[in-house]
Amino acid sequence: MAQADPAHPDAHGATVPDLDLGKTKGSKSKGHTFTSPAERSVRKTLPAGKAGAAAAQAQSVAANPDLAVGVYAYGTTAHGVELDTVITSAPSALEVTVNWGDGKTDVLSASGDTTLTTPHTYAEVGSYTVKVTVKDTANAVSAVNEVVFVTQGSDFTPYAPTRLLDTRDGTGAAKGKVAPYGSTRVKVGGNGTIPAGVTAVVLNITVTNTTSAGHITAFPEGTDRPTTSNVNFKAGQTVPNLVIVPVGKNGYVELANRGGQSVDLIADVTGYFSSTASSGYTPITPSRFVDTREGLGTVKGQLGGRKTFSTQIGGLRGVPQGITAVALNVTVTNPKEAGHLSVFPGGGATPTASNLNFTPGQTIANSVIVPVGADGKISVFNGAWAGTDVVVDVVGFYSKDSTSAFIPLEPERLLDTRDAASWAWGPLGARSYVYMPLSYNAPSITGFVMNSTVTNTNGDGFLTVTPDPNSMDDYDNGTESWPTPPNSSNLNWTKGDTVPNLVQASTGSNGIVDFWNQGWEDIDLVVDLFGLYQQG
Repeated sequence: MAQADPAHPDAHGATVPDLDLGKTKGSKSKGHTFTSPAERSVRKTLPAGKAGAAAAQAQSVAANPDLAVGVYAYGTTAHGVELDTVITSAPSALEVTVNWGDGKTDVLSASGDTTLTTPHTYAEVGSYTVKVTVKDTANAVSAVNEVVFVTQGSDFTPYAPTRLLDTRDGTGAAKGKVAPYGSTRVKVGGNGTIPAGVTAVVLNITVTNTTSAGHITAFPEGTDRPTTSNVNFKAGQTVPNLVIVPVGKNGYVELANRGGQSVDLIADVTGYFSSTASSGYTPITPSRFVDTREGLGTVKGQLGGRKTFSTQIGGLRGVPQGITAVALNVTVTNPKEAGHLSVFPGGGATPTASNLNFTPGQTIANSVIVPVGADGKISVFNGAWAGTDVVVDVVGFYSKDSTSAFIPLEPERLLDTRDAASWAWGPLGARSYVYMPLSYNAPSITGFVMNSTVTNTNGDGFLTVTPDPNSMDDYDNGTESWPTPPNSSNLNWTKGDTVPNLVQASTGSNGIVDFWNQGWEDIDLVVDLFGLYQQG
């Protein structure tokens, strides 16, 4: 536990997750391996010298008859590979050439049976043919082998907001509610202009027509359902939440209803990740771009019913021009009646897809990833017939110049303040925070994709997720300062609510992420990890 400024409530540190990836540059990922064993080697006779071709061939067979090379490529980081070259050879001097498939080569020396380990980092995500040539010049023979390596990291391609699933009308699946403890599938790869073979997808999932409490879990079809949750709901609620979820080998994402009654599900796509170089990600400290209550980013006053405003994103507050998409947290407050918001590229047509749904008087937030218009703007449409206030916070952006690629992880629960076995301090106190040292020893990791859920709320409030200005040495030595949270929010709640929201959290300069209870009463907080962004 950190000894915080006594003028403030205590701050507590959550357990560091055991990430297999990224903590040690060069750590091999068992789940991301590409192999071509030695028996696939192609032997060749080198050009003959004075002895002539026939003599060289006879010499190579006699002197180094078993020359072969096995090639084993392991993903180590988003752009990184570590290559094990396993050589079988007589005790001769060897020249080993590794052609990485991106125009770069390494030339190494070896002798006899040996294994060479060579790291490499690709400038772009993608698929590369790695070719290894082992030459025994003295015996005029070579062995060649190659393997196709695909980087662990994926780049983002924005997609105009489009509805892929609506069980109310049969869009994308059979019409009818999803049964209790049942599931439905969403076709992603090969749907519309989304290519086959995408690695992950950005979906806004909405659960509606609920008659009991429960939660929805999104996961790649053909894999085991994780124990984590993406959308939590109570009877009578319509709840949206953004998810970034891996896509199964057949191109589907599965949505499981973990409630005791049937529900309707809606899924809208706004982008996908693939191993084709496109747009990387740059996280930023959350920054407020729009607040209709004070006229920030648009005219002052509520966004009227069935009305739209556009606002500039590119070129403002540290966000460059020329970005392809932006990661937002959008909040509705003071709505006069029920409705929904749709966020879409500036200058584009208003989509049928929605980003968040609200009821009269409700304050509710949702994460949004949306393409940006050619002019650097986005637009927001109020689907209600009466006005509402809108708040937009920017948490990051995607661009061709951004260098962080996305890596999905096995879903992992990082924190549950209700679980006394793993968390000794109980609910998160009012105006206090939990700090998570997620990547303090892995500076190449720039951000994390998580789902935060607030429950057992004893009053109204909001959650803020932000990088911590302190280092782990500060916390270990008791010299940390009390951070000042930004004025942005990641999710909002009213007393008694259980509210989830996706969080794309920047790791800042120290690899520590803070979760702030900005309410005046205790709450319970659940945090699930789904992926990360990494440079190099």
